[in-house]
Amino acid sequence: MSAPATRVLHDFLLLPGGAERLVDVLAGALGAPLVCAFANEAHAWEAARAGRLQVLGPPLAGRLARYLGSARRFARIPAGRLDADAVIYSGVIAPMAVHRQPRGRRIHYCHSPPRFAYDLRDFYAARSAPAGRLGLALFNAWLRPRYERAVRAMDTVVANSENVRGRLRRYLGIESVVVHPPIDTERFRWIGQEDFYLSTARLEDFKRVEVIIDAFRRMPRQRLVVASGGSQEAALRTRARGCGNISFTSWLDAAALADLIGRCRAVVYLPQDEDFGMSPVEAMAAGKPVIGVAEGGLLETVIHGETGLLLPAPASEATLAAAVEALDAAAALALRPACEARAQGFSTRHFIQRMRAILAQG
Repeated sequence: MSAPATRVLHDFLLLPGGAERLVDVLAGALGAPLVCAFANEAHAWEAARAGRLQVLGPPLAGRLARYLGSARRFARIPAGRLDADAVIYSGVIAPMAVHRQPRGRRIHYCHSPPRFAYDLRDFYAARSAPAGRLGLALFNAWLRPRYERAVRAMDTVVANSENVRGRLRRYLGIESVVVHPPIDTERFRWIGQEDFYLSTARLEDFKRVEVIIDAFRRMPRQRLVVASGGSQEAALRTRARGCGNISFTSWLDAAALADLIGRCRAVVYLPQDEDFGMSPVEAMAAGKPVIGVAEGGLLETVIHGETGLLLPAPASEATLAAAVEALDAAAALALRPACEARAQGFSTRHFIQRMRAILAQG
């Protein structure tokens, strides 16, 4: 049996975030095996249903164990697993397998250089106990040279946004081409307009969901649905305790999330210097405007005043509350046509065309 023309590698499939959805879509479009250190079987990965998912070992528990254990697995990956005309490396750890690739083109799709080791290093350190800061410093000292050697060994580096392209240039001195992530614009559709705003960001520190919750705590007549999960979920639920206008769904499957987006008034999304941000484009595909922050990838997707409102960075409770009051039902509805048109420029079809063109260059 001949080797596949292309293989796709990703660190691990733990939660259905943007990077995980991207590699699942990419491998499916290319008919390629998707190789990862491990996968969480609780989620319906398309590659698993198609019999193309290849895992290197059982699940790993704990953040440090996941990274170190995955690195060990990729460092020992048999060369035959990488025998292809081209291998696309996604993530932070999987690129370290590049030195095991026996032939073919080496392509890195970069969602971002690891933020805990570069632009958000001080952010994470400030939120850690002394032992945690020491552990993070030691881990970064181990990770950075290995990651940088791997990226420099690639024939082509693809960035998911102009924002990430700038980080690669700033921190690694590497030039890249931009291919925005795929948005399933067929799946996200206008269903109606109900009287709630939606937060779709993962519940992690740098997503600033606490700012959204605090703003809605001072607006008891405005409803907020927090439609995701993450390490900060318990703390954020406690923060919203007693607020009848704020509800949480935890993680949802794709159909349930698309349904909520299709029925909300607008999506609120305020991450810190987001890499790209698929959620705002998914909202626009459903005709829903975005209340975002004027930094990072949102500057490449949301057009202020046309497809949503971009708040000065960093967004505050006061500026968010004012934006929510301004983007009432009538104002949100008026932006629907522009939102739907804007989203089409980020469709899955465009993504696959761009990636196929890069593969064809070899």
